[in-house]
Order: sequence, then structure tokens, then C-alpha cells
Amino acid sequence: MAVSEQAPGGTPTAAAQATPGPLDGDPALIGVPTFIVGSIALGLTLIGYVPADAVGAPVTIILAATGIGQLIAALWAAALGQSAVAAIFGIFTGFWLSYAVLVLGLLHNWFGIAPKAATGAQALFLISWLATVVLLTLGTLRLPAAFTLLFVLIDAALTLVLLATLSGSATLQTAGGYTVFSFAAVGAYLFFHVTSVATGGRGLPLGRSAVGG
Repeated sequence: MAVSEQAPGGTPTAAAQATPGPLDGDPALIGVPTFIVGSIALGLTLIGYVPADAVGAPVTIILAATGIGQLIAALWAAALGQSAVAAIFGIFTGFWLSYAVLVLGLLHNWFGIAPKAATGAQALFLISWLATVVLLTLGTLRLPAAFTLLFVLIDAALTLVLLATLSGSATLQTAGGYTVFSFAAVGAYLFFHVTSVATGGRGLPLGRSAVGG
């Protein structure tokens, strides 16, 4: 991350503080809670809280709250010159919005995907995003450990849901759902951190980065 940038919930560097302008604040204050609410909705769907034929249930939250919230946070971070933060929120904007489009497209046959090909379409989505989030995980190892843990848990959830999709295993799908809850819990910890900093507190320990220097 460039020296003039600010990690989510972190303290601006001297270079950033010396740059005058009307923009200020921490985009994570919007990006993190909207990420959490979409994660909870997705996790509840995966563990079977709603019937199997109601897979579109979380889309209202994911499309109207999470996707839009991630986009706002990405644009806010970009306006502040926080390119790494903008990249993270921008990537998850793509993930959540494309998930909503996939679900709605399969339910309403927008893309001409035959029912027998739906599994392959879902696997394509999961493989593509798993590869991308793994790259994100590796590319952000200089961030504090809490962020690395978040991304690793997202990788694990995507892997479990991919395996569940390919095998038709309800057990693996449920495991994926509970893994989603685990990264939502890490997100909640990060939210407490950023709100503490934003309200004048010291923030919470985020751990040392896996890669220093």
C-alpha cells in the first residue's frame, strides 16, 4: 500500500494528512457493515434457513444493500487515493453484484442456460471467484492479520460451496454456510475497530501482517 494511503480503519499517514481537500473519513464504515449483512443473508441461505426453492431470498439484501454499499465504499476510497482499499471493495462489488445477477438469471432464464447446465454455470462462477479471491489474499499479505484471516475464510467458504455444488452434498453446503458466518464474524470485529477509530477510540488489535517490510 502506498505511503499516502490508509488501511481500512487505520490512521492516515503524514503524507495523507498533509494533503488538503474536502474528502475525508473511512470508506470501511460503509463497506464493512454492508459486507456483513450480505454475508449473513448468504450464510442463512446455505444452511437451509429458507427452502431450497427460495435461493433468491438473499438477493434483495445482496443487490440493494451489499452490492451498492461495496460500490460506494470503493468509490469513496478511490476518491481518497486509497487504491488498495478501493481495489478490495471494488472486487467485492463485482462478487456480490455478479452473484445477484447469476441467481436472478438462473431463476428467470435470462441467459438461456438449460436447467441441466445450471450446476456447471454455478461452478464456473465459484471457480472464477475463488481464483480471484485467492489472488486478492496473496496480494494483500502486507495488511494486518485480521484482513488475511477474513480473505482466507472467504476462500474456504467458496471452496466448500464449490465442492457442494459439484457433488450435490448438503453437508458441504451447510459447512460452507457456517464458514460464511465465520468471516461475517471477522467482519463484525473489523466493524467495531473502524467505528472505534471513527468515534475517537484507539481501535482494536488487528494482528501483524504476514509479510512485513
